[in-house]
Amino acid sequence: MEISKTKSSFYRRLYVAWLIDSQAATSVPALMEATGMPRRTAQDTLAALADLDIVCTFEQQEGARNHAGHYRIKDWGAIDRQWIERHLNQIRKVLGYP
Repeated sequence: MEISKTKSSFYRRLYVAWLIDSQAATSVPALMEATGMPRRTAQDTLAALADLDIVCTFEQQEGARNHAGHYRIKDWGAIDRQWIERHLNQIRKVLGYP
């Protein structure tokens, strides 16, 4: 079954937000490792979370340099995090993520 770019992009954003919120992956390198996506895709997906009214902030590590720190979801907006949890297997399957 062919999945539209719109749906795969939406699912990718939901999954990245879920990974961050569940603390499974809270940095660009961790997101790349968890999903296999290239750095640029991970960065673009993080930036695009705001399009869904998901508030994601970067918290600089105390005393660290070179953007060392982690991302945190501050507000899910209209997105239901529990829906994502219930549909994780489907989302992973559609995206081809482990």
